[in-house]
Amino acid sequence: MKTFVFDIGETLVRDDRYWGSWADWLGTPRHTLSALVGAVTAQGLDNSEALKLVKPDIDIPAEYAAREAAGRGEYLDETDLYEDVRPALAKLRELGMRVVVAGNQTVRAGELLRALDLPADLVVTSGEWGCAKPSAEFFARVLDAAGAPARKTVYVGDHPANDTFPAAEAGLRTAHIRRGPWGHLWANDSQVHAKADWLIGSLAELAEIAREEE
Repeated sequence: MKTFVFDIGETLVRDDRYWGSWADWLGTPRHTLSALVGAVTAQGLDNSEALKLVKPDIDIPAEYAAREAAGRGEYLDETDLYEDVRPALAKLRELGMRVVVAGNQTVRAGELLRALDLPADLVVTSGEWGCAKPSAEFFARVLDAAGAPARKTVYVGDHPANDTFPAAEAGLRTAHIRRGPWGHLWANDSQVHAKADWLIGSLAELAEIAREEE
């Protein structure tokens, strides 16, 4: 292996704050919105559909802008990271791997992530690239950023439809992490087992993968 590329939400960063802040903004209990996110996920729908169930006439970009204007917009700090993130990424770099963070997030999220000074060579989001997963364009950009052949690049993510399947289609190696609602829901799915090169429960397992695949 030469490069490890990481999804962001529920791979590196917990989504608790994100959905909690939306629930507070819309005036609905956090548990209600969390349950709705799980429901639309199980139906194979985009998780933004949960917001539409709470507020059917919602204009999500307008609401997002209103939140930012009210000082209640996106925010990330160290507590949003899963505990294994810094040590796992740092270990991969010690082993000589290139580490890239690239996921479906806003431009603002990219700024916030870079401010955390993660042990990564590049941190970029779909909002900054102008294309998003699961598009082929996004994974072409991933390969450009990886600086390595597809078979020497591992994409790590929790969501089969956005991470594992399209990354494999693009020729990358894939690691499905059992983390967050999507990672747990599909961890035992036969298609995930067929497509993913590795099934992991922690980012700490990636160092051994890097060693074995040298």
